[in-house]
Amino acid sequence: VNNCVGFSNYKFFLLFLAYSLLYCLFIAATDLQYFIKFWTNGLPDTQAKFHIMFLFFAAAMFSVSLSSLFGYHCWLVSKNKSTLEVFRAPIFRHRTDKNGFSLGFSKNLRQVFGDEKKYWLLPVFSSLGDGCSFPTCLVNQDPEQASTPGGLNSTSKNESHLFPAKPLRDSQSHLLTDTPTWSETAAKPEKGKVGMSNPALTMENET
Repeated sequence: VNNCVGFSNYKFFLLFLAYSLLYCLFIAATDLQYFIKFWTNGLPDTQAKFHIMFLFFAAAMFSVSLSSLFGYHCWLVSKNKSTLEVFRAPIFRHRTDKNGFSLGFSKNLRQVFGDEKKYWLLPVFSSLGDGCSFPTCLVNQDPEQASTPGGLNSTSKNESHLFPAKPLRDSQSHLLTDTPTWSETAAKPEKGKVGMSNPALTMENET
């Protein structure tokens, strides 16, 4: 193999393990009767009997190793994980979550094999996504939820929801609500200067 397994070829790697396991099981099953005859001296005394013995042992050993590796990766697919998430839990904004990418068994399978079941057993790329961003089971905070004037949720909401609060909408921003007060305070010093903004009145006062 000697290749990296990632988003673009993970389905092909699983199919490679499945095809290889089926092939080894088929060889071991068809060679079993001749292997039994070898131990019971039922085969003719030729060099072919050693080939039969070696073929059965090789197929049986590869079947055991491939079945364990294929079963492990099937478990990873059912959890929507890779070996990276197994050895180190992914880190999100609020905390680490080892099952952050798990969407449920059926959706996890579709992430790797696609929505079209007719392509699942064929070596055709049908995985979902772009390989850069992946859906998670984490639910973002509802932007329509009531927020405190400071932009943070209440204590009860913080206890039940660990995600960071979203920024306030434009209608809730204090910078926008304070704009009229700025114009009023800036206009207060101008009240004592009557007619100073009109050039004609300024000329009359000077004369």
